[in-house]
Amino acid sequence: MATSYLTQEGYDKLKIELEYLESERRQEVADRLREALDGSPLGVDADVEVEAAKNAQAFVEGRIQYLKNILAQAEIVDELPKTDVIQIGTKVTIETEEKEKENYIVVGRAESDPIDGKISYESPLGNALMGHAKGDKVDVPAPGGVFTVKILKIG
Repeated sequence: MATSYLTQEGYDKLKIELEYLESERRQEVADRLREALDGSPLGVDADVEVEAAKNAQAFVEGRIQYLKNILAQAEIVDELPKTDVIQIGTKVTIETEEKEKENYIVVGRAESDPIDGKISYESPLGNALMGHAKGDKVDVPAPGGVFTVKILKIG
């Protein structure tokens, strides 16, 4: 598996989620499944609940494995040497073609959350910004066509 680039904050957040899933959520789902299996006489409703509990269990176990893999391959990027160009872990302010300012931090895929201002370096915008400096105008290829942003601030 490839390296998972994470900020310290992102690493800590995923570690907390893993601990919760392993210590609490896994048991909650197991209890739900046990209750569904021991519940009322088998019928349509019982079958539906058993199936839902099994699906929840599969999701939790899959997420646990995913998080373990990400954390095992993690490289913390907060400790990268600071430069004048955008790299993973860089905070950046850009200006869109509509003259709107947007603030982002470039992160790895595992902690990407565009609503929270965290964009993956693998996303069209994140990838286009990588290696550019303050004042650069950057063309961003997107599904709807290319658009241009200007880098106003780094850091």
